[in-house]
Amino acid sequence: MVTHFRLRLYLLAILVMAGFGALTLRLFEIQVNQSDYYSARVPGSKFESVRIPGIRGEIKDRNGLTMVDSTPNYELRFDLREIVDAYKKTHDEMPKHDWSRYDRYGQKENKTETDIVKVVEETVFPGLQDLGLLADYSASSMQVHFRSSRGIVPFTYRRDLSFKEFARFAENNIGIPGVTVTRTGQRRYLYDSLGCHILGYMALSDLDQVPTEKKREFNYYVGDDYGVQGIEKTMDQYLQGKAGKLIIEKDEKGKFVGEVSKTEPKPGSDVYLTIDARLQFITEQSLRKVGRGAAVAMDPQTGDILSIASVPSFNPNVFIPEVSLKDWKRYTEDPLSPMFSRALNPYSPGSTCKVPIALAGCLSESWKYRFSCGAGAQYGSKFMKCWCAGKGYTHGSIDVSSALKVSCNGFFYRYANHTGIRNIQTMTGLLGMGRTTGIRVTGENPGNIPNPEWLRMQGHLWSDAFTALTAIGQGATEASPLQMAWVTSTLANGGKVYQPRIIKKVIEKNGEIVEEEPPKVKHDLTKEGLTEKQVELVKRGMWRVVNESGGTAGRARSELTVLSGKTGTAQTAKPTQPTNAWFIAFAPYDVPEIAVCVFVENGNSGGGAASPIAKNIIDNYIAMKQGNDVLVKRVPEAIGNTNRIMSVSLSLIHI
Repeated sequence: MVTHFRLRLYLLAILVMAGFGALTLRLFEIQVNQSDYYSARVPGSKFESVRIPGIRGEIKDRNGLTMVDSTPNYELRFDLREIVDAYKKTHDEMPKHDWSRYDRYGQKENKTETDIVKVVEETVFPGLQDLGLLADYSASSMQVHFRSSRGIVPFTYRRDLSFKEFARFAENNIGIPGVTVTRTGQRRYLYDSLGCHILGYMALSDLDQVPTEKKREFNYYVGDDYGVQGIEKTMDQYLQGKAGKLIIEKDEKGKFVGEVSKTEPKPGSDVYLTIDARLQFITEQSLRKVGRGAAVAMDPQTGDILSIASVPSFNPNVFIPEVSLKDWKRYTEDPLSPMFSRALNPYSPGSTCKVPIALAGCLSESWKYRFSCGAGAQYGSKFMKCWCAGKGYTHGSIDVSSALKVSCNGFFYRYANHTGIRNIQTMTGLLGMGRTTGIRVTGENPGNIPNPEWLRMQGHLWSDAFTALTAIGQGATEASPLQMAWVTSTLANGGKVYQPRIIKKVIEKNGEIVEEEPPKVKHDLTKEGLTEKQVELVKRGMWRVVNESGGTAGRARSELTVLSGKTGTAQTAKPTQPTNAWFIAFAPYDVPEIAVCVFVENGNSGGGAASPIAKNIIDNYIAMKQGNDVLVKRVPEAIGNTNRIMSVSLSLIHI
């Protein structure tokens, strides 16, 4: 019994001694071998996350030509925490900076903080001056950055270092504390102003635009540069790179201990446009013959926008990395509005509106009848003239095809009233007039097709005179060059109303298609009450405008293709700009490949000021399709003017 008791006592003693031995070994491992590791992890140490922005994706044309990319760039950054430590080694006191703020109750609070600007200027700037790297910067931005991030996130001092400056820093940096050069991606518009109104421009990250819940995912949120206008804005979610994440550790005093982990950011997706950069170049160069205007080209068989341009223009590269106050004022205070896209905004379309009116007449019996010109028509106390009245003759009694050819106002006054405003409403609605097209760009305006309900809201009653004004694209009738190109495209292909599109597809860097937008038919006029014969009648009228003697656009006749069109000269209320000029066109006739609308502010006539530009765009496109190569080059800003444009001469096919 005693022996059995002693055995259990010995076993218990051995277990206790073994436990103390294991505990001693563990304490030795922690306190001696890993003392540095665990001393940093005293109570109060914590992990914090920093968001790392991704590299922005590219924007390409329909053929894969890169129009916008993010080129390697060198940024000069300050590690403010390290700079402060270096300052402390040579100074007894830190300089202080007084500032104030209002709390959430509206009470003013006075604060005192480290004057980081003075610290940097004394510690870092002498060395940078010796290297020739000093530049203008925002002192207040640096102070706010230090206040909000406590120096954990580097402050970007310069975003525009050239490779030579980078090399100079790398070779001669003799230990300027806290200064590093980092390779990043900077937005670059490869052809300067080419496509600027559609591509848009960028701005530096703005934390006020980031949702609070997203900012809460990180202790320090370093935002992405973002698109402000155009494709850069509408496709921002795809173009933005995938953010990375840096995990850092700080001790209980808030002192940086080290990096724990880092997830590298990934590049954004590439956006392919329906734009053909070669035709965009041709369109913009052709349009520079005028001081203010717009042009749009579409593929009638798909609804693809092949080119879309506006003059005057701007250079998106001016906004990289940040637009100067001088350039911002130069753009925004210019009365000619170079950042305004005339292609997406409405104007009175003049006689180009006679094409949708002619189609509207096919919803009734109007298309069958001949109507008299009469040099105009009487409505109440007002006689509304046809343009031929000023030349001392009338067009006589004519049909709709002939009326399009000679652009007879008197005919269309009577034709439209016989058709009725409700049929006009129906047809213009099917053709997309009076509403935005839905393409994924910013700044599009829907325009207006007047109707009795709209006029009643203005305090007036509808009358035949308003229908007559709508028929010739005057009064409150408004359409954009994009909308009129859409109308032309629909007539050219025989009546199919394709949804206009400017985004072809979105592809990730690994080749995976994220989004692809196929051609889509919104309406088919031959299924909405029209026959193929009726559509052909109106289409033939546009052919006669260009190709028959007496047509209003003989100057647009092409030797390369069968070009058809319709002129428009819209009156304005401005004494210094009495008319704007329009021309819509398509080619070839049988199987159209391109539909174009050209708009010229202060143009004297559609036949003289607008049709030569459209002809040049179409001829170049046909020649390009036949194998003639077009080299896309950088395009400087188009500087606008207010000159009266009587006629335009474009004799060369190759620009």
